[in-house]
Amino acid sequence: MTTDATRLIRKAVEADQPRIHAIRMAVRENILSDPSKVTAEEVAWYRDNAIFLVAESAGEIAGFACANHQTGLVWALFVDPAQEGGGHGRALLDAALAGLKAAGHAQAWLETGAGTRAERFYRRHGWHDRGRGLDGQIVFTRQL
Repeated sequence: MTTDATRLIRKAVEADQPRIHAIRMAVRENILSDPSKVTAEEVAWYRDNAIFLVAESAGEIAGFACANHQTGLVWALFVDPAQEGGGHGRALLDAALAGLKAAGHAQAWLETGAGTRAERFYRRHGWHDRGRGLDGQIVFTRQL
């Protein structure tokens, strides 16, 4: 768990799920066109077994990140659109990467859409473009 004057990063718990879902459905990029593709079982697995973190600001969840400790995948990183630009995404990403490093990974990876704010965010934070996946997403890696 990490904190600063206005933010708390902590492990997600089941009671956080309604707010996490609301943030995921409110994003302006990487919109989940078919919510059935992210099952409740998959979310529960990440929460119970992997690295699933939330950022709280003023007692409210501002964003969340999920990373797979087995594969080094950063599966999700989303911030409430009303709270973007406040450093929540960076804090969540740093905490998730620290978790992956502690799990023994030397490298993390993720996929995101081309031409998005997310692409620019990852490039600014030291991620390297490794080309396109089968679905056209950019595959990024970063040494830990």
